[in-house]
Amino acid sequence: MESPSKSSLEMETAIITSTERPTPIWKIILVASVAAGIQFGWALQLSLLTPYVQLLGVPHMWSSFIWLCGPISGMVVQPIVGYYSDRCNSRLGRRRPFIIAGALSVIIAVFLIGFAADLGRSFGDDITKKTRPQAVAVFVIGFWVLDVANNMLQGPCRAFLGDLSAGNDGTIRMANAFFSFFMAMGNILGYAAGSYEGLHRAFPFTRTDACDIFCANLKSCFFISIILLLIVTFLAMFFVHDVPLSDIKKMDDDIESNENTSASAGCFGEIVGALKQLKKPMWILMLVTAINWIGWFPFFLFNTDWMGKEVYGGNVGEEAYDKGVRAGSLGLMINAVVLAVMSLAVEPASKVMGGAKNLWGIVNFILAGGLLSTIYITKVAEFDRKLAGHYVPPATGVRAGALIFFAVIGIPLAINFSVPFALASVYSSTSGAGQGLSLGVLNLAIVIPQMIVSTVSGQVDAWFGGGNLPAFVMGAIAAAISGAMALVLLPSIKKSDEAKASMVVGGGH
Repeated sequence: MESPSKSSLEMETAIITSTERPTPIWKIILVASVAAGIQFGWALQLSLLTPYVQLLGVPHMWSSFIWLCGPISGMVVQPIVGYYSDRCNSRLGRRRPFIIAGALSVIIAVFLIGFAADLGRSFGDDITKKTRPQAVAVFVIGFWVLDVANNMLQGPCRAFLGDLSAGNDGTIRMANAFFSFFMAMGNILGYAAGSYEGLHRAFPFTRTDACDIFCANLKSCFFISIILLLIVTFLAMFFVHDVPLSDIKKMDDDIESNENTSASAGCFGEIVGALKQLKKPMWILMLVTAINWIGWFPFFLFNTDWMGKEVYGGNVGEEAYDKGVRAGSLGLMINAVVLAVMSLAVEPASKVMGGAKNLWGIVNFILAGGLLSTIYITKVAEFDRKLAGHYVPPATGVRAGALIFFAVIGIPLAINFSVPFALASVYSSTSGAGQGLSLGVLNLAIVIPQMIVSTVSGQVDAWFGGGNLPAFVMGAIAAAISGAMALVLLPSIKKSDEAKASMVVGGGH
């Protein structure tokens, strides 16, 4: 009679016990550096792809639907990839096959996105028309592949760092710190590349009849993204050994996949089992997290589009709009710098505020205020244009106010990328769930509201005459509600558990 397959927590414990050995810091840094390649492409997604898809002719109210791929792939792909990578018997190891496959998939996806306009024309698009259906189809396929590939990369990379840490708390904290650092560096580089209008000159072949300067700059950014990802992935995969599952000693024979059991079914079976065992604090955390992400996702969707349309007063395809998008990329770069600095201050700030949950609650009101400030910035920019009687670029004060908005939002973003994950680690510890599984359950509270916002935000904007402000107001209301709930409903954790919270560093989509 076959023995039942192990849970993720049991497998993690067995693997840590059997592979426990010191890992050189430089190897951990190499693996963590893959985050820079991942986040570079993600930064380009956040800053340039919503404007780009509108350039291909997709109306503003429908552009948000394309972003559904992120939460859907996060909800489906991450658990399956994590489950398979725990049980992979490849001679390359458990994690490396998925990291390599993810990197190759990113390259394919980036090619499809960057050359969507050119491929669309070769498939029959009329470039003189506003809407290019063939290009949109190629773009959507590439965009979905890119999100799936990013999820294939990020999960195994984090798990690989956990393997290399061999259960040592200090090494885990250090590995996560390096991963967050390289994520911030990838954000800064990606946003900087997106804000530079002359990047296409380094790749002159990117400018074609079907692809204007904005499109050519996007292509060029993606070429740099490919080069960076190839370099960091090659170095990590070549120099860091990933112990194959078949070589791990002191493990029971039943860790191998049961041929009569579907891996994906086992994966989701574990998640369902974890949901049944969750205590009340974890359910409250998931509710607060879900409402909080309703506040965040409009910002992620429309930040550069808001700069191009409302602040700079341009329409898609116009020079003013392109300048606004580049200014928005600069704002996101500043946001990433603040995020990187603030990430180092999360633990001391938690102590000053009387606990992590108090800090999270307070900064959510900063998020709400920041989103509401976009109304004032927009109205001042519109008033200046109306007063002049013709188009004028935004005044220095307006541009400065917009960039300050991006900078201030970096403060709650740093907290959002760490504290909820830390609280999940503490709250779920009493249920016996593993850290990876508890974070996977929390991920459901992140991706489901993203799907809701992606579905309704475009229609909400259309009801109020278009533009991005209605979605931002909706986000501000959700942020304020989640802040109040965090302060009032979330239970405080004991001082003895604070150390556990500081071990978990989250980040990314």
